[in-house]
Amino acid sequence: MACASFLHRLGASSICYTAFNALIRQYGQRPCQKLCTRHEWRTLSDGQKAEYIGAVRCLQTKPAIAPVFPEAVTRFDEFQAYHLQQGDFIHHVGQFLPWHRYWLQLYEKALRDECGYQGRNPYWDWTIDSDSSTSIRGSPVFDPYTGFGGDGVPGTYTLPPCIPPDQLVFPDKWRGCIADGPFANYTVRLGPGKLHTTHCVVRQIDDAYAVYLDSPAIGRLMASPTFEVFRYELEGMPETTDHRVHDGGHLSVGGEMSNQYSSGSDPLFYLHHANLDRIWWNWQQHDPSNRLYQIGGHTSFGAPPFTNVSLDFPLEMSSSIGPTISIWQTMNIHSEHNCYTYV
Repeated sequence: MACASFLHRLGASSICYTAFNALIRQYGQRPCQKLCTRHEWRTLSDGQKAEYIGAVRCLQTKPAIAPVFPEAVTRFDEFQAYHLQQGDFIHHVGQFLPWHRYWLQLYEKALRDECGYQGRNPYWDWTIDSDSSTSIRGSPVFDPYTGFGGDGVPGTYTLPPCIPPDQLVFPDKWRGCIADGPFANYTVRLGPGKLHTTHCVVRQIDDAYAVYLDSPAIGRLMASPTFEVFRYELEGMPETTDHRVHDGGHLSVGGEMSNQYSSGSDPLFYLHHANLDRIWWNWQQHDPSNRLYQIGGHTSFGAPPFTNVSLDFPLEMSSSIGPTISIWQTMNIHSEHNCYTYV
């Protein structure tokens, strides 16, 4: 496809930018013939919501294939287990956003291929709820009948003693087990943090984090001039001195979602990260000739020496989750390697 036509599909200028065109030639990014759409949760019909939740519950009954931890007995557990194992290598690093973009695609693929789901993974636009004058608890994602259930019940869960301090378990974010909705009786087998314990899905919804998720916060994020600034401003603490949209979203739900390792035990994890992916895509689309393939940051977090991430950096997955691919394959969601979009 000609460069002008390709750029037109991206919503960009029809001018052929030399560097941009060189990237297309180098990485063989061909546009999709068909794009599938991810929708915001509240725009789905009750039937579509039930189909998605039914597929998640199906994944919670399918036996694990080759989990990285033996405690992961279902396919849903298996995804949480690998995210937990990789926690130190996929957060606060340059590959954070590409890794989670690909991760979400593999989870969506499992819902479709293994549980017959016909749709695409929805996203939760918490900015709509944060801009509201009412509590975030009123968001449709917390509805007990057409959503994921509500808040934790005080006193129904106690954190285990002696949790290592590096596991980012915030004691004031674990109110208790959710008591309603489709996941009220689901048994979590991993977490909190890197621990392997049997417990419930825990939440502690907190309106205090709405300020990190509202329209002004998104406006500041979208003003980021480079990918590295954008990624840094999106991910939040401990790299920044205050919270941002990534950790703010996790902490607003609380419980296991407040932990970077084991947060995948709450099905809302995937709607939260779909929204982060949407925001990244929107940022890319503001200047696609410069941003579509822009990547940056270190490949490890902590002490030096550091290596900078590149488009050829591998996004490693376990054999039962999906094949390892390179970052460049994730960068354009309208390319043949992805083929989805957001509305």
